[in-house]
Amino acid sequence: MKLPSGRLVRSRVITDPRTVLVDALDRALTGYAVLEPQDALLLDDEGAGVVTFEDGVPVVAYHTGTDRGGPPALADLAASGPYRLELYALAAADLAAVHDRDRFRVPPGMAAERLAGDQSLADRTRERAPADRLADSADRGTDEADRSASAVEAFLDDEEKIAAIREQARQQAHRRADEWGFDV
Repeated sequence: MKLPSGRLVRSRVITDPRTVLVDALDRALTGYAVLEPQDALLLDDEGAGVVTFEDGVPVVAYHTGTDRGGPPALADLAASGPYRLELYALAAADLAAVHDRDRFRVPPGMAAERLAGDQSLADRTRERAPADRLADSADRGTDEADRSASAVEAFLDDEEKIAAIREQARQQAHRRADEWGFDV
């Protein structure tokens, strides 16, 4: 997925993807966010997530490492922080071609639910979404569930990713045990 360059409005490291979703919603941003998760920063894992917004509402999700779009891309991006974030503003006309690709689209509140685990943010996002986006996501409910199940299955089949998460958890547990004076 190719996006034109936008105007950088925010660049920083964040610990929670909720930060970018709230920021985009509060700004009524039309543009996109690039989120590079901790796995890419620490484990040399390839890929970043891209989420586009129209008036602050997520429209498209894509993961550059797995080349998957839509709900599966959100599953690929769902990792523990920190994330390197770059948030760009871009004209709606420049995003039109990307937003027309159904396989990349996500229902309005899904990013808040999957990435941030925040139901109230998901509800706020749905309130801001145009009616045709809400109707579209309701019509595709079964397809969304099927794709979500496929995303979970794909994640569980990715033994390297699971091994990396286990190793990261093991290292973190050892680090905390050392901090607290426990013998490991």
